[in-house]
Amino acid sequence: MTMLSRMPGLRRLLLVMTFSVSTSACAATTASQTNWAEAMTYSEMQRHPEAWRAEEATEPKWNYTQGLNLLAMSKLYERNGDANILAYIKAYADTLIDEKGEIKGYRMDKYNIDMINAGKILFFLYEQTKDPRYTHAMHIMREQLAGQPRTSEGGFWHKKIYPFQMWLDGLYMGTPFYTEYAQWFSEGSETFDDIANQFAILERHAKDPKTGLLYHGWDESKQMAWADPVTGNSPNFWGRSLGWYGMALVDVLEYFPKGHSRRTELESYLQSFAKAVVKVQDKSGLWYQVPNFPERKGNYLEGSASAMLTYTLAKGARLGVLGEQYHQAALKGFDGMLGQMIKVDSNGQTNITQVCAVAGLGGNPYRDGSYDYYINEKMRDNDPKAVGPFILASIELQAF
Repeated sequence: MTMLSRMPGLRRLLLVMTFSVSTSACAATTASQTNWAEAMTYSEMQRHPEAWRAEEATEPKWNYTQGLNLLAMSKLYERNGDANILAYIKAYADTLIDEKGEIKGYRMDKYNIDMINAGKILFFLYEQTKDPRYTHAMHIMREQLAGQPRTSEGGFWHKKIYPFQMWLDGLYMGTPFYTEYAQWFSEGSETFDDIANQFAILERHAKDPKTGLLYHGWDESKQMAWADPVTGNSPNFWGRSLGWYGMALVDVLEYFPKGHSRRTELESYLQSFAKAVVKVQDKSGLWYQVPNFPERKGNYLEGSASAMLTYTLAKGARLGVLGEQYHQAALKGFDGMLGQMIKVDSNGQTNITQVCAVAGLGGNPYRDGSYDYYINEKMRDNDPKAVGPFILASIELQAF
């Protein structure tokens, strides 16, 4: 019997779900069932029997998107104990981590902070197996952070090939792993100061004083064509980059010591951020690709931003950092996803639609951060950058 044939049948799961939800109260009832997380997880496992194949990958690689999906699935495993989920996550890691704990295809000298993200599943895998290969791989990720190039104030560059640049994306890629590692291995207070400083730098430089939103990227050198010559910021807010930033904050706060002097600072960043993103939340509960231009031609309600920001608000409320109104805003976001983005196909698989496949700054061809750039990037259903956060949001709302 195969792993997939032992899974709960998707059609059976769908019998207990409601796909037309119109009120927050109904959304709360639906979200309280972990079936939404299960339905998306098992659908993803059927779409991609090997986890590395997500995002249309043609060969196994250590990658942030697979790491995001599998981290979300690990949280579901901790609730339902389905051995198939553990096996699925472990198979990805064991495809890429050899008998010595070295990561196949990984190049530390590139100092790409995206590579840290998949390291988050290593804590889970070690807890489940006690296999020392996973701790060895953790140490590799930590070594990269120790050598990661930095801005003059100590902020991690997004990549070595993007000098002096910090992107909101990078806060999610690096700091939650950094924080959990520091907790696991009892690093000193100065490490947590360094983690808090990553957020403080972007709060100082990338935050718009009028809206409270943060720009997608900041170039300390102000040399990039996309960078404002005075501030160094990219031209626009981008929904998913705000999602990355919010998820980074709540995931760091999960592991950041409660007695540390800078925890209150991080909590204040989350409170300010939540206030700002709720102001640009659409009446549907969702968020736009370019969130501050809802009426502008070509803009659209986007799946990954909506899932990430729903998760951020839900987890921030569960952690006690955000008030009840933000839990309600998360329920509204989840309700909106169920009503407009979650589709069930003829095979009974759960899908999330309206997802921007990829967006960035610089590179070749050049990505200028303009409004037209963001709205014209291609879309892709079931992109991991929406699948993983949808699973996480589902679990968080059930856990509240």
